[in-house]
Formats: sequence, C-alpha cells, structure tokens
Amino acid sequence: MNRIAAWLTEAVPRGRIAAFRTLVYLFVAGDLVIFTPWVRNHASTPGDLYQPLLVGRLLHLPTPTPLLVHTIFWVLIVLALAAATGRAPRLLGWTVFALYFEWMVIAMSYGKVDHDRVGLLVALAALPTAGRARHGDPTRTQAGGWALRVTQIAAICTYFLAAWAKVRFGGLDWVTSSVLARAIIRRGTDLADLIAGVPYLLILAQIGIMVFELSSPAIFFLTPRRRNWMVAFFYSFHVATFATITISFAPHLAALASFLSLEKIRPVAWTRGFLNRRRGHVRGHERPVV
Repeated sequence: MNRIAAWLTEAVPRGRIAAFRTLVYLFVAGDLVIFTPWVRNHASTPGDLYQPLLVGRLLHLPTPTPLLVHTIFWVLIVLALAAATGRAPRLLGWTVFALYFEWMVIAMSYGKVDHDRVGLLVALAALPTAGRARHGDPTRTQAGGWALRVTQIAAICTYFLAAWAKVRFGGLDWVTSSVLARAIIRRGTDLADLIAGVPYLLILAQIGIMVFELSSPAIFFLTPRRRNWMVAFFYSFHVATFATITISFAPHLAALASFLSLEKIRPVAWTRGFLNRRRGHVRGHERPVV
C-alpha cells in the first residue's frame, strides 16, 4: 500500500502543474466556442426531449432552459480564462469544474454520449486540489503529482475500457467486422478512400486498434523517455483518426498532456527573451569575453 500511495502521489515540479492548469482551462474556454458550440442549441430544445444521464438524475439537475444554457456558456468562458492565470486555484477551479460538468450533462442528455471527455473531467476535478503553482517553479509537490496521476489513469482507462466495450458488445468478431469500412462510408476523407482500397488493411487496422487499446496501461511501466515516445504514438493515432474519418478526440488529447514535462515549455519566457535580445539586452552567460 505504501508503494501504491507513493506512486499515486509522486512529486512533480510545480511549474508542470501551472503549465497543465493553463492548458486545461484554455482548452475549456476554446471547447465552448470551437468543439461544443452546438450545446447552446439545447437552449431551445423542447424539455420533454431531455433525458438526463444517471448522474444528472441522482443530482436532480434542472431541465435546460435558455437562461441556464446561455448563462453557463458565458460565465464558464470568463471563469476558465481567469482560472488559466493560476489565480484563486481552488475557488475558480471548483467553479469551472461544476459549470463544465453541467455543460457536459446538458450536451450528452439528448442521445449519444462521447467517451473522449473522461480524462478532461477528472483533470478539472483534480486540479483544484493541487494548490498554487507558478510557471517555471522547480519545487516539487505531491498534491500536484496526485492531480496529474489520476488524470493519467483516466486517460488510459479511456483506451482500455474502449477495448473492453468492443469485446463486450461486439465480441471478438469486432476485429474482423466492417466497423472501419462503415465509418469511412459515413464520414471518410479522400485519404481514407485510398486506404480502404488496400485488401485486408482495414482488418489489420482493427486488430492493431484492439491490441493498442488493451496494451495502453503499459505506459505506466516505461522509462520517461519511452513513455514520451508512447504518448507521441497516442497523438499520432488520433491525428490519423481525424485525417481518415474526421473524428476528433481533442479533450482526450488535452488530458494526455498530463504525461508530458510541460514545465519545459515556457512561451512567455521565450517571447520575453526574444524581445530583449532584439532590443540589444543579453543575459550574463551571453556576454562576450574580452
């Protein structure tokens, strides 16, 4: 149990928490206007079509109305942008989580339920517990490590449980079925049409998807360098998915960033340094030796 607890709370630099927090909250603001603006249409959808998810029924969440939907939309954008600055991490963090959670319940209570948002929702729930963090801060935090770890677990469960669902509902015959062929017919691109013309390639792709999803937990047993390569493979898989059948897993990709050393990416510091050099300012180690 001590080893499990140590693994779950493995300390990480506070700068990584700050960078991941900024990324997640900026994504939430962008998600409302880029990926899920259609949720606002539910403001005018008849209430009798609203069939809340189980969690919505347990919490007795209200039937969406124009006032509720539009208020959540605008307030959530403002608060997500504020939370991205790192200020008031608990107050803003919990508020953003509650509002985005309700936004997702509204989105998914009229039919299909997307499975690419589990990791993002877990990240939003866990980040407020990480406390304050500054960009570039190298001091390590166990609370921040826990927030990243549970996000990682949720992201990997998205893959593994997707494979389990395929076996549960489609059986082992799923790998030899026409799932990808049907997806290409419905929403395939020109690239997908080229791939579909290669004999047995789609069947091999389905076998590969099943193996990849079932083996995804192996990422937790890899060295940091190999883990980065596996995360790169995850991203390339989703790029290929979007390029062929135009299915985006953008929220899941944001959650996958919890595996990365984001503290090394400091665009503000890079921009400031670039502007200083343009103005003729140099750092101490850059001064010429005479």
